[in-house]
Amino acid sequence: MFEETVSIIGRSLEGLPDHRKGGNNTQYAISDAALSAFSVFMMQSPSFLSYQRDMQRQKKRDNVQTLFGVHKIPSDNQIRNLLDPIAAAEVGPVFWGIYEQLDAMGELKQHRGIDDNLLCGIDGTQYYSSTKISCPSCTRRERNETVHYSHSVIIPVLVAPESHHVFALEPEFIVPQDGQDKQDCEQNAFKRWVKRHAHRLPAGNVTMLADDLHAKQPICDLLLAHDMNFIFVCKPDSHPTLYEEVELLTRIDGLQHHEERIFNGRFWEQRNYRYVNQVPLRSGEDALLVNWCEVSIWDEKQEKRLYFNQFITNHFLDETRVAPLVDSGRARWKTENESHNVLKNCGYHLEHNFGHGQQHLSTLLLSLNLLAFLLHTVLDRTDDIYQQVRQELGTRQTFFNDIRTLTRYMIFDSWKHLLDFMFIQLELDQKHPP
Repeated sequence: MFEETVSIIGRSLEGLPDHRKGGNNTQYAISDAALSAFSVFMMQSPSFLSYQRDMQRQKKRDNVQTLFGVHKIPSDNQIRNLLDPIAAAEVGPVFWGIYEQLDAMGELKQHRGIDDNLLCGIDGTQYYSSTKISCPSCTRRERNETVHYSHSVIIPVLVAPESHHVFALEPEFIVPQDGQDKQDCEQNAFKRWVKRHAHRLPAGNVTMLADDLHAKQPICDLLLAHDMNFIFVCKPDSHPTLYEEVELLTRIDGLQHHEERIFNGRFWEQRNYRYVNQVPLRSGEDALLVNWCEVSIWDEKQEKRLYFNQFITNHFLDETRVAPLVDSGRARWKTENESHNVLKNCGYHLEHNFGHGQQHLSTLLLSLNLLAFLLHTVLDRTDDIYQQVRQELGTRQTFFNDIRTLTRYMIFDSWKHLLDFMFIQLELDQKHPP
């Protein structure tokens, strides 16, 4: 699976535009620079290329060549210079190639929620900040007479209520847009992502999950126009008209109720739902009518509320559907727990400045980092040897420490060769013959 996916990545990166002029400065291929950068994120080792250059000098071969198909490793500065002119959108097709591969393999069949929909959580995060280094793509804000430069991105991920795996899709960067005087924002980035990529996903069979920031009529209308569904967190402070209607219906006993008792693996929970269909999202005659629900989860003795939230959706609600819809809506939190948190704290170093550049370097490197995150997820779902080695070593840190050590001193002909070596050395071949 690794070789197949890296082949998809390699073929796509071979098509990256080369902005160099003249024929005397083409010692390194653009794809070699991109794959070299990708290998650093994939191996979670800032020193990986340095070690492989030493290995190339000593043994005339290296793991960047055998594992990633790099013909010649550029220096770190050369990598940055070669990649800086390339827009992040140039590697976008790689995400969709891997998505299509997963879909063809049937890996997404069980990765679904309400009405058998794919669930796509979307949320923004900042990954770069400085008061000194900037580029034209930076968001610029002034605080206390000091100018702050930053980069932010929305990272869509496919989530599922019963799975801790998330599959990253092509990101959308929050950057100043051509012809626009105002700063870009997360909502505009969300709209651009939908307009650019809705056609890549199965029509009528995708539900977008987001927080209250996006629970606005323009975004809901846009999703419906692109045959997409939505479940958004919806707070009273930002939706006064809707909650005036809910309050009125509460007084006249116009809300529907549903209760259930669920064992969570440790103790019994009491889950209480209130819901109603067709309430106005905002004031005005053109207000979109949405369906609303609320969930309160208590411990069995009703002494402590464990969870509370409110959602709007276009999915119809009744007593058989409100609980699975809430489960799907709650899966949005995986964008924080299984995506942003992992990217920032579990080896990907999302907020580290790997190189800022003067044009697109920062956004392109972030895209390559997300590709590494996606490929690790794919391996963790589809590769038995990878899964067993990871499980045997216990922690993610131990797994990558071992890989870094092995590839510093030994050359492996392929990713399969590397994993098979670890599998045998851990004597897993005796416990679980491949």
